[in-house]
Amino acid sequence: MIGQPLLAVGLMLILGYLGGRTVNSLRLPRVSGYLLVGMLVSPSCLNVFSHSLIDEDLQIVTEMGLAVIAYSIGGSLVLERLKRIGSSIIWITFLQAGVSWVFTTGVLIPIMPFLTAFRPPIYELYNTHLPMALLIGAICVATASGAILAIINELKASGPFTVTLLGVIALSYGLTVILFTLAEALSQVLAKPSSVSWIEMLANTLKGIGLSVLLGVIAAVILLMIARLVRRREAMLMIVLGAILSTSGVAASLGLSSLLADMTIGFLAANLEPRRNDFFIVIEPIEEPLFGLFFGMAGAQIDLEVLKSAGPLAMTIMIVRMIGKYFGTWAGATISHAASSVRNYLGLGLSPQAGWTVG
Repeated sequence: MIGQPLLAVGLMLILGYLGGRTVNSLRLPRVSGYLLVGMLVSPSCLNVFSHSLIDEDLQIVTEMGLAVIAYSIGGSLVLERLKRIGSSIIWITFLQAGVSWVFTTGVLIPIMPFLTAFRPPIYELYNTHLPMALLIGAICVATASGAILAIINELKASGPFTVTLLGVIALSYGLTVILFTLAEALSQVLAKPSSVSWIEMLANTLKGIGLSVLLGVIAAVILLMIARLVRRREAMLMIVLGAILSTSGVAASLGLSSLLADMTIGFLAANLEPRRNDFFIVIEPIEEPLFGLFFGMAGAQIDLEVLKSAGPLAMTIMIVRMIGKYFGTWAGATISHAASSVRNYLGLGLSPQAGWTVG
């Protein structure tokens, strides 16, 4: 069993590369290989990496990966491109979120007693499984941006479909935070009446979102000011990474959303800076190694024993969520007269779920 962090990082990079090449030969995206390698070396499979290594020593890898992903997602929201697409992003975002939440919650309420070991009397479902279903439904609104961004970069994809996909993902993050807060407050009210003020919880959530955005604005202003002094690409990489990671650290210290703050930096850099491409081209050389480590870690954190016991419930949630995402996206695209490719396939593009849900 390996417990040395540097050795683990080196092995993860090498094995991740080999895993990516292997799945590429099967016409699968490299991210699948990274995840598979991570699962194989996990404590619950071959036990190559120790629990402390995965849960503590290498957590910074996950945090760095999420920070860069959030920055890149924010940078994809160029207002000029969004204006050409029109209102379809708004319609799709709200309908796919609403339908996936309501549909997942509605399906889980009657079947959860049969999929879990906890089976209270029917008259207690109101304050047991209903709150659980509400929370799971709210979590299902989120979409894993990392996997999507990795595949987009691998395929060099661009165009209206890609812009719409990334736009919906970015807007869904803020919406997920709000919906989860509402679900949490409502669940606490159902489980323990009069124990919480949902208005206060919502106000605190909105305050946190506002402060996270403000932190991102301040960091972006500082970044853009320093960038005026930079001419070499290597130096640009230093200040961009420095801004992203330091902002994540400040956000974590203040109890704010580092993802939202970093996304704000990317958004402002993409829309306020004339040489905006320089701010994102510089991180391309480090994205693939970072994706390899990030998704390798994600695979290593999967507990196969938990999958055995929670498999039926997890599979049900996955299927129901995908159905809700697909039809919610289809409805939003139809109402807004989006392109047929968006109407037919964007819902499938929103199906991955992991990183931002956990974050």
